[in-house]
Amino acid sequence: MKIGLIGLGIMGTPMANNLLKAGYDLTVNDLEEARVRALVAAGAKAASNEEIGESCDVVLTMLPNSPHVKTVMLGENGVAQHMKAGTTFIDMSSINPQASKEIAEVLKGLGIEMLDAPVSGGEPKAVDGTLAFMVGGKKEVFDKFEPLLKAMGSSVTYCGEVGAGNTTKLANQIIVACNIRALAEAFVLAQKAGVDPHLVLQAIQGGLAGSTVMNAKGPMMLEGDDKPGFKIDLHIKDLNNALECAHSVGAPVPMTASVQEVLQWLHNHGCGQSDHSAIAKYYEHLADIKIGR
Repeated sequence: MKIGLIGLGIMGTPMANNLLKAGYDLTVNDLEEARVRALVAAGAKAASNEEIGESCDVVLTMLPNSPHVKTVMLGENGVAQHMKAGTTFIDMSSINPQASKEIAEVLKGLGIEMLDAPVSGGEPKAVDGTLAFMVGGKKEVFDKFEPLLKAMGSSVTYCGEVGAGNTTKLANQIIVACNIRALAEAFVLAQKAGVDPHLVLQAIQGGLAGSTVMNAKGPMMLEGDDKPGFKIDLHIKDLNNALECAHSVGAPVPMTASVQEVLQWLHNHGCGQSDHSAIAKYYEHLADIKIGR
């Protein structure tokens, strides 16, 4: 089975490396030539998007947002025009569920199957191959390609028809953002009340408030470490999609709207490329402190 992967950013590059480690025949492309060269040095082949469409049984994408996926797949000289009937497109990007459905409908007319398979876990889990995949599409297509996804993730869950994967991812992103914000508020409360936030983290990690988010982002806040595993600007993108989806189906999401305003403030104050744990900086600004320091 020949695999093509388009998009070698923070997530795409380590995911490609894990496909190579699993022994897959992998061809890659990206706008940044240096990223392509690095993967070729690791054992991948390089090709244009058109060549990937022509030669690969499965085309994977890991791109920033809906317009990028639509352009790559359906735009002028898009990949779909070069794919054969009976091949499969798996989009691992986090995009609007409606966009996934629109792309799938066009591909259906070309005889091409599609799965939307966004991931959670950020760069660390992309590197160690323990991402969580949320997948939408036909169950028989999911069953066929589950082993491929498990080369990059430790959790691969079927969520329903095309679009269900990205709907699940939006739910994930709401929960993550709100958890990070709550953690920042709690640390500020502790510090302003004279209690060491390091000790607060230690005390509550094993209780009901403990979570994967707390374990990953709490130490980063306390150390002032904003190196991106998942950037503020990307979380803004995801929550924009969540708000748009919620408005279209009539779901109330006031907490999402509120935390989005915090993220937008951070973007406007030069933190768009920082890790989303930098939500703490919003509270540090309001409280005039440095959490844990």
